[in-house]
Amino acid sequence: MKGIILAGGSGTRLYPITKVISKQILPLFDKPMIYYPLSVLMLAEIREILIISTPRDLHLFEELFGNGNWLGMDFKYKAQESPRGLADAFIVGEDFIGKENCALVLGDNVFFGRGFSIILRGTRSRVEEAGGAAIFGYRVKNPSAYGVVEFDEKGKALSIEEKPASPRSHYAVPGLYFYDNKVIDMAKKVRPSERGEIEITSVNKAYLDLGKLSVEVMGRGMAWLDTGTCDGLLEAANFIETIQKRQGMYVSCIEEIAFSKGWISRESLLRLALGHKSDYGEYLKYIAENTGAL
Repeated sequence: MKGIILAGGSGTRLYPITKVISKQILPLFDKPMIYYPLSVLMLAEIREILIISTPRDLHLFEELFGNGNWLGMDFKYKAQESPRGLADAFIVGEDFIGKENCALVLGDNVFFGRGFSIILRGTRSRVEEAGGAAIFGYRVKNPSAYGVVEFDEKGKALSIEEKPASPRSHYAVPGLYFYDNKVIDMAKKVRPSERGEIEITSVNKAYLDLGKLSVEVMGRGMAWLDTGTCDGLLEAANFIETIQKRQGMYVSCIEEIAFSKGWISRESLLRLALGHKSDYGEYLKYIAENTGAL
């Protein structure tokens, strides 16, 4: 399975901060924001990644990650010439996806919770074995502000709506999706919405109509953090700071994940640690020297 991170958009809700830089490059406590969605794909054991961004910002991600070899991964990059909707990622990324299944995560979505790695691997396995699509459901107080999914006790989707006036459930759909290879053709068949975008909800509805859309519930122990406003950005950073300082373990440390998966060696991790004259570098050194005792 291959992974796509959609890191485009103009970030107007964060103006003037994002007038000259991608939102996904902004610091979220001690890391660039994009580290957090990247870590999700890594925890799902996806090593081939396509980052889609604007022509203005794409070079920033290329400078940040390069070819990905330093993580034991393979990174590719492609520009989305105009904001044509989330589902456009599958059209832009068609050559990258090839004949593989794929996962899509939005570059400003942050997830944290115990057992999330198990959920991700299980969701990936179901799509690879049975085909179809899998999305997630996260309970929210104000579902009318989100895409909303209704599902049965077995996790089969019954309906999905975008910002409904009368929601059929309290479960919002976060920006994380797993699809079989048919998603490319489905995205190509979607007609642009009134705002001129190829909506991801339309793709999900196409799978629902085929009876091939499943829902994985994110329980009360999971956090799905908003980073789309200045208040949300600060609250997410404070949350991450609290977790890291209390536990002494970092959230979404991509080098640590790569090391734990066996994608890079202890020696490589120590070399990476030496390149950071910061607490982050000290943490990488600590992980390299204490594996097995943690």
